[in-house]
Order: sequence, then C-alpha cells, then structure tokens
Amino acid sequence: MKVKGLLIGSLALAALMTALAFYAAARVPAGTELPVHWNAAGEVDGTMPALKALLFPAVFVAGLTVLFALIPRLEPLQERLEGSAAVLRTTWLGILFIMAMIQLAIAAPAFGLEVSVTLPVLAVGLFFVAIGNVLPKSRPGFFVGIRTPWTITDTDNWIATHRLGGKLMMIAGLTMAATALLPLGRQLRMALFFASIAAMVIPPLIYSWWFWHRKKRDGAMSEPSATRRD
Repeated sequence: MKVKGLLIGSLALAALMTALAFYAAARVPAGTELPVHWNAAGEVDGTMPALKALLFPAVFVAGLTVLFALIPRLEPLQERLEGSAAVLRTTWLGILFIMAMIQLAIAAPAFGLEVSVTLPVLAVGLFFVAIGNVLPKSRPGFFVGIRTPWTITDTDNWIATHRLGGKLMMIAGLTMAATALLPLGRQLRMALFFASIAAMVIPPLIYSWWFWHRKKRDGAMSEPSATRRD
C-alpha cells in the first residue's frame, strides 16, 4: 500500500496548523485559556493555555502521520492489506479533518469568530459516515476493521460483519451529525450521541459471534449426513 502522498499531505497540514497556532496565540492576551475538549453535548469541558491548546491538534496530526505511515509496514497480512487500503486512507483523512475542525474551533475566538460548539460533534459524525461507506471493502487484518476472534479467522464472517457494521456506522454518523445541527437539549444530544456509539459497536460484535456459532452448528449438523452417505 502506497502512503507517500498522504504522508506528504499530513506533514504539510501539521506544518500549517503549527504556523496557525503561533499566529493565533499571538492575537490573544497573555494568560488566555482556550477550549481543547467538548463533551457529547458539544459543550466545552476542558481548557488549556492558548498556545498549548492551539498546538495540541498540530502535534496530534504529526503523531497520527507517523502511526499511519507505519501501519502498512507492520501489518503481517501484507497480501490482504491492499484490500483494506480504502478504509485506512479514509480513516487517515477523516482524523485529519476532525483535528483541523478542532483547531478551527479552538482558534476562532482569537480571530473574533463565533463557531458552533457542536462543530467537533459534526466532524465526528461525518467521519463515521465516511468510514461506514468504505468499511465493507476491507479484508481480514490486524490493524484495520472490526477485529474479533471470529472475523480475523474467517473471511466470510469478516465480510458479513463489516457489511452490517458499515451500515450501522453510517446511520450512527448521520445521527451524530443531526444532533450537532438540530437545536436539541443537552441531555437529549448526549443520549443520542452515546446511543449511536453503542448501536454501531455492540451489534457487529454480537453478529460476528452469532455468524461463527451458526456456521459451526451447520458444519456439525452436516457431518453425520456425510457419514451416513459413506
């Protein structure tokens, strides 16, 4: 899997975000605290000194770049990695998008701009929609996809589980995006956010086990029939 283009683009983005961090920090009074974390309702629940807050997304992007550049070299199932390339690239680009949106939300006050506090939630929702769209294209591996003992050891299980997981992830992502755009109350927005997470995580795990159990049961039932024919 080739990652040179993404590697160069990620490093360029990290450099631009670093430059923006210093520029924005110079525009705010000394001692200013800026938001660095939002809860599921899109409310600020964590702040840091301006420069540290602004540099945080840039440092995260740099670390992410190193991690994603290494994954293709670390994956032992190299022959299957290309089948999951779309998922890996979409995840890489999606996280870059989220971090860029987070830095925008952090830097906005330095430029006198008002950015919706739900912007990070919207970015996360769109990220899951994009991942869900390409998830069914992945193939068994140790770094990409829904990795359970049953999906990794059975390609049919992997494909079936990822088809379900992809659909659920898109629905969950759309729900998160909707909660960010609609004028919902804090409690309802948080409830929908966490319900979306649960809906896209838990069912695929259960389905993966069920698929394996059904296949094992059907195999056991066919063995006596084959013996009688012999």
